[in-house]
Amino acid sequence: MPEQDPGRAHLVELDEDLNRDLDGGKVVAVQFNPESLKLSFANQIQNNATSNTGGTAAGKGGAPDQSSGTQGRQFIGAGTTKLSVQLWFDATQGGAGSGRVDDVRRLTQQVIYFIKGKPSRNDKSKFLPPGVRFTWGSFNFKGLIDGIEETIEFFSPEGKPLRATISMSLSQQTILISDFGSASPIAGRPRAPGTTPMTPAAAGSTLQGLAAGAVGVGVDWQGIATANGIDNPRQLVPGQLLNLSVSASAPRIRF
Repeated sequence: MPEQDPGRAHLVELDEDLNRDLDGGKVVAVQFNPESLKLSFANQIQNNATSNTGGTAAGKGGAPDQSSGTQGRQFIGAGTTKLSVQLWFDATQGGAGSGRVDDVRRLTQQVIYFIKGKPSRNDKSKFLPPGVRFTWGSFNFKGLIDGIEETIEFFSPEGKPLRATISMSLSQQTILISDFGSASPIAGRPRAPGTTPMTPAAAGSTLQGLAAGAVGVGVDWQGIATANGIDNPRQLVPGQLLNLSVSASAPRIRF
């Protein structure tokens, strides 16, 4: 499997059991890291309206008896977790490790691959969408893609789309428990690669504003710019990862 850059978000194909990365499976590095990740947690709740006598618990007029409160409710299943993420693509910038392309769909189709059904390993007559692991630094989410919405814009003079946005949602049939791994290092030891807290630059943001929001007024944003290798703090690339805890004395970081 190709080596993954921990500073860049990836989509990794899983086996049908969603337990491990698929040998020889597809691995896609996003072109720009997302601005944020949205997690939604839910439980399936069933209202038990039957009384102990086998009849329907009802109050005056045959309406359900509200005095039972939550006693008639029960949880069904292990719950679900949904991840919503938005990705940007620009054909003029090229893909990870490649040059420019003439149509942005050459980039987005790499993501759409993960929603296309494939013949099941056990029953070739059944089609299942590939399992996928969304990973970004120490964040990992395993599940299936529920839906993808692609917005195409900025066409070339030849009529080919050059920019696109993909909004997609993934779900897993359990409540996600975060695994922090080595994200909190032992005092005196350096962090493992890919676990340093990074802040993604939103579209139109400036380094001064991000630094002030994260550290506070009067922060040495010039030192942060120097340590991150930023020449123009007012022109940040959307999704660019920044280490706002470094200073000018730290080594320069480039992404």
